[in-house]
Amino acid sequence: MQLLLAFGLVCVIEGLVLALAPSRIEDILAQLAALSPETRRFLGLCAVALGVGLVALAKALGV
Repeated sequence: MQLLLAFGLVCVIEGLVLALAPSRIEDILAQLAALSPETRRFLGLCAVALGVGLVALAKALGV
């Protein structure tokens, strides 16, 4: 059930970004394409670490 909730929240956030700033997405994608693969990998790993930390914090707070 919580996985479904998490997936739904991700969809809402992603949908809001696309709905509110569609032209900005193209700019961001162009900037990401200009980064080296190592930098993109590092950013991805940082995002994963942040996500794991937030999930752990939510579990510790009893959410």
